[in-house]
Amino acid sequence: MHILFLTDNFPPEVNAPASRTFEHCREWVRAGHKVTVVTCAPNFPKGKVFDGYRNRAWQTEEMDGIRVIRVWSYITANEGFVKRILDYQSFMVMATLASPFVRGVDVVVGTSPQFFTACAAYVVAGMKRVPWVFELRDLWPESIRAVGAMKESKALDWLEKLELFLYRKANAVVSVTNAFRDNLIGRGIDADKIQVVTNGVDISRFNPREKDAELVRELGLDGKFVAGYIGTHGMAHALETLLEAAEKLKARPDGDRYRLILLGDGARKADLMQQAKAKNLDNVIFVDSVSKDEVVRYWSLLDVAIIHLRKTELFTTVIPSKLFECMGMGIPVLHGVAGESAAIVEKEGVGIVCEPENANALCDGLVKLAEDPALYEQYRSNALAGAKNYDRSELARKMLRVLESLRK
Repeated sequence: MHILFLTDNFPPEVNAPASRTFEHCREWVRAGHKVTVVTCAPNFPKGKVFDGYRNRAWQTEEMDGIRVIRVWSYITANEGFVKRILDYQSFMVMATLASPFVRGVDVVVGTSPQFFTACAAYVVAGMKRVPWVFELRDLWPESIRAVGAMKESKALDWLEKLELFLYRKANAVVSVTNAFRDNLIGRGIDADKIQVVTNGVDISRFNPREKDAELVRELGLDGKFVAGYIGTHGMAHALETLLEAAEKLKARPDGDRYRLILLGDGARKADLMQQAKAKNLDNVIFVDSVSKDEVVRYWSLLDVAIIHLRKTELFTTVIPSKLFECMGMGIPVLHGVAGESAAIVEKEGVGIVCEPENANALCDGLVKLAEDPALYEQYRSNALAGAKNYDRSELARKMLRVLESLRK
């Protein structure tokens, strides 16, 4: 079977969509299928093309047996709604124009978070007369409303109508959460064509290891209890809460024991750094994004991983993929996200669930994990055991069965 996958995020980018797509496609190739990915020049999250790439109409490469076609797109940093829409729409157009040159396709997959990629998949599948799959990673444009990136308007209403049209037209919808599936069913989408394939972890890459001694020395972490957030610093993440918690930790008599690392980039990073400087938070360390190979070194530094999103109803439906990476590494979590993902944390017994945007709860949870070695070790052991339930290889095979069922 020849699978054509359209996505605007792909390695060497290191965000969740890029990792999921690559790891799934790699497993499909290993299963004997041909996979072609149409994507753009790697540029997330800074909106700058990575070294070794150019933003041009057509360039190809092969990654672990996957044929990768990169097309031109309007590249911008993750700042400003209009520019982001131009970014999304330019990829939609160029991916649609490039796809006819990919021959012998049996099924097309278009992945969110934004659904203009799914629009391209719908059009391409129609031209090729093959089935197509909408991989649903985010309820977009509902997430725009949740973070206040755009005021209520007829444009948002129109985008929602387009969203529902695509769900109806897709031959199958693969959702990353059960909550997303329930949302679609409640809005009239046929339940029989919606399958759930959660995010997971590549346990061959994310596994327990000793703290990276070089980084410990470089960042001054020797003898410190280290908590960290690794990921996008965006509007959705409310990372100001982490700075408030750091301020409270610093005020404790044993405050010098604690360090907080924030690794990644995004629209809010510069402002967060300014806030930390203004508050003299020398217990907070900011690190720029690193490669996929390097990020595991930074995960190894963490005694506790912090997962956090804004306190809004929409985010009770999401499952941050970094949760599974924490589990694979055996790192207990402080989970500042309510809903389905919090239920996983509690079910698997891998950490403490905190109220989102509650700095006191975050601070108290961190201190509890630092001062209770038995509890900490219990969470660590549970994380390693639970990671096996979210093995990316098996999840990739589950999604492959959905694609194979559509083959004519």
